Amino acid sequence: MNRRLRLLLGIFLVGLLATMAGCSMIFGGISDETLDQNETYDDLRDREADVVIDLDGGSIIGSNEFRAVYKLNDTEDLTLYRSSLYRDEALDIEAVRYWYPNGTEVTGSELHVDQGRSSTEIRVPDGNGTLAFRGEAGAKTFHLPAFTSGSYEVIVPEGHRTDNFLFGNVNPSGYDREVVDDREYLYWEENDSTLSIRYFLSRDIPLFAGLVGIVLLIGGAGIAYYYRQVKQLEEQRSELGLDVDIEDDSDDGPPPGMP
Repeated sequence: MNRRLRLLLGIFLVGLLATMAGCSMIFGGISDETLDQNETYDDLRDREADVVIDLDGGSIIGSNEFRAVYKLNDTEDLTLYRSSLYRDEALDIEAVRYWYPNGTEVTGSELHVDQGRSSTEIRVPDGNGTLAFRGEAGAKTFHLPAFTSGSYEVIVPEGHRTDNFLFGNVNPSGYDREVVDDREYLYWEENDSTLSIRYFLSRDIPLFAGLVGIVLLIGGAGIAYYYRQVKQLEEQRSELGLDVDIEDDSDDGPPPGMP
């Protein structure tokens, strides 16, 4: 192998290593600091559903967050992802916790968590424990696949609702709805489909209705004003004789002097 060929091969190997290093930086997983962030899940663990998801009201601008607790029924491996228009994308999670069946708690860094381009894989030591994590939700929307089957409960942010067909929507159907202390609870006895929820701030409905009323009032006043102006113009044209029809004398015979 001559010197030039060895040089080209060396450059190729260096470039390949750099590319692999770059990919590992981009898809290198979730840091231990992120996995071990503080969060409280006791209120969700006390709920009866196998999967409980609590949506955070957050702000109008930007994304909100959710907390999720999964009671694993003989499930040791979870594949977490979100489906976009073109492909599946790994679900970013933080503040991960796991409880053994006896209640012993471990943090996310003590679990096997591997994040790639299309999914985040979690392996737990006992398939009958409980897993919890925090993630990002949309602004007034929530979409998440059902990673495990069983009963599901979604808690909508305080003061928000899903029951208006213009502003709210819940899929899949077949759920029970209850409002307690200004929070809406959606419950599925059994679910294995993607959850898709759109909700709204309940106090926005009267504001929207008032805005629609003002628009209709202004529109009606404008139409009435335009109609009155047209009628006035017709009256003025009539007074000036501009709208007087000239009778047709073509049937009264020939002009004078003509036989």
